[in-house]
Amino acid sequence: MLTRENLCTLWLLLLLHVSGSAIKFNMFRSIPRPREGDIRLFGSERDSEGRVEVYHDGKWGTVCDDGWDMAEAQVVCRQLHFPGAKSVVIGQDYGTAATGPIWLDDINCNGTESHLFSCGFKNWGVSDCSHKEDVGIICETGNDNVTISDSKHSLDHTFSLSDDLGQIFDSGNGCDFLIIVRSPTGNKQEDGDMEMMDTTICAHKMILSQFPLFSASEGNANITVDVSQACEPHFTSFIRYIYTRKIDVAFSSVQCLHWMASKFGVKQLTEEAGRLLSKVLPEDDSFRTQLSIYKYAEEAGDSTLQENCVQYLAWNYQNLTRSPVWSDLSVELIGTLLTRSDLVVPDEYFLLQTVESWITEKSDSINSDTQVHLLSQIRFPMIPVEKLYELESSSSLYSTDNKLYQEKMLKAFQFNVLLYSNLLSNPKFKHDHDYLPRIYTATPWSVSINPLSASPQQGSSHMRNRNAYGSGRHRYDRYDYHIYPSVHHTATQSFSTPVHNSLIFKENKVYWEANVFKSKSECSNRAVACDSLPMAKLVHQSQPSTQSTIRFQNRLLLLCQGKYICQVQDFKDNLAYIASNNTKLAYPCPDNQFTYHFVIRPEYV
Repeated sequence: MLTRENLCTLWLLLLLHVSGSAIKFNMFRSIPRPREGDIRLFGSERDSEGRVEVYHDGKWGTVCDDGWDMAEAQVVCRQLHFPGAKSVVIGQDYGTAATGPIWLDDINCNGTESHLFSCGFKNWGVSDCSHKEDVGIICETGNDNVTISDSKHSLDHTFSLSDDLGQIFDSGNGCDFLIIVRSPTGNKQEDGDMEMMDTTICAHKMILSQFPLFSASEGNANITVDVSQACEPHFTSFIRYIYTRKIDVAFSSVQCLHWMASKFGVKQLTEEAGRLLSKVLPEDDSFRTQLSIYKYAEEAGDSTLQENCVQYLAWNYQNLTRSPVWSDLSVELIGTLLTRSDLVVPDEYFLLQTVESWITEKSDSINSDTQVHLLSQIRFPMIPVEKLYELESSSSLYSTDNKLYQEKMLKAFQFNVLLYSNLLSNPKFKHDHDYLPRIYTATPWSVSINPLSASPQQGSSHMRNRNAYGSGRHRYDRYDYHIYPSVHHTATQSFSTPVHNSLIFKENKVYWEANVFKSKSECSNRAVACDSLPMAKLVHQSQPSTQSTIRFQNRLLLLCQGKYICQVQDFKDNLAYIASNNTKLAYPCPDNQFTYHFVIRPEYV
């Protein structure tokens, strides 16, 4: 039974522990209902800093950092009645990572607009970004903006409070709610049913009432939870975490803890365990772990973990196609990968070949509608034009899906011989992802720099025939593409590309210089201000004549130890900082042994 003294102690501890640590005195300020187009800065202790969020269609959503600079920040700060913008923040979660819609992408402001939605952007909700690219800003405040209503008083007793609550849990004093944990022993009973083992944990309703899914209401005295045999040893630690907000997580326990936290709505632990699960994605060359975690995230309903898995598979798609699980991928997962613009492939023709290969292997289990749906996700206008001419004879599925191929190829040929402005006169071409590039690593669109390697990595931009099967017209050749066309071992590399991959611009060249700076002296020698190291720089040495109609959304790929792509990021003002204060690596790389891969991505405006 709870004594009067225990009850008073628990209430006091809970009042201090609400939402982790802080009590904010803000009793008289009412919160107005948001309106369409409203802006807020989320996730910071300061009103003048945070992740930019926009209210649209009844929901708050984020803004992708593509195309974002100080002009856009000025508009947001002005809309929020700050005197101006101080800086743009890239790659920071600001507390809880966003999970809602990404409302705005590729936004383009002059800096004079009164509202962010007055600037140019693709369309509401049209984006090829993930929440890792949500933009944040810091606004100028000025002394005139500081008022008494801005004052906040915080009490943070997390450290000592955690210990006190932990002692209450460990002692069991005053506990009034039983959690019966049932798990299979692995042995079968005489009737054939699995033998179950019960473990009882005595807890406090007052503590568990923070999480309604425990059903620790006054009318209930216990709950029974079925867990796997592997997860049973970790359940007590999970309940203790609810008291203390402290827990030791190992690889052997992380998935169990994620499942428990997800099941009972312990949001912060769910997110942290999800991040730890994401960190192990590069560890398995066979991709079995990645696929297992993806399926688990799908079942658990963790959209953030699911997105992290899909992103890793998209970045490392080439290795995925060579893995033993390639033919085991579901139709839904293949379809999800094909919608992404951050898919890293040598070119779109390679993507078509791998999808045709997968369809051929699964021909007995997928219907014709599914086959057409997958093939329709291929961006035929992005296929190199010389491959388009060969498609009728080289494609293994051309004869079975003749109508789709002909329509797509006509669209691709039109794209290669007509200006984009002419195509847009036809309504069906507007907002069409077929004209957006993915991340293409084949020559001439990319160059790599590996300043630490002593000898060139084996590979070239050419294909090697790995195997062939089928016969006659349906013969299908599977090629082994290398991720990198060539790897250079100087910190500076010059190269050229066409202005665009459309055939119209084949002879119209842009000349580029790529640099990797590893030390302050290298920065000084090139008269570059390096805010953090290492840093990559990519600039065009000649101004393209089509600047008003074509923009470059270039990317920097970090290849870890020649094994997997651990980071893909864009350039801001021609610079990309690796693991700076505002940029966190998506996946760890031992000893930061990177190959830096620069990819040119021209898009029609």
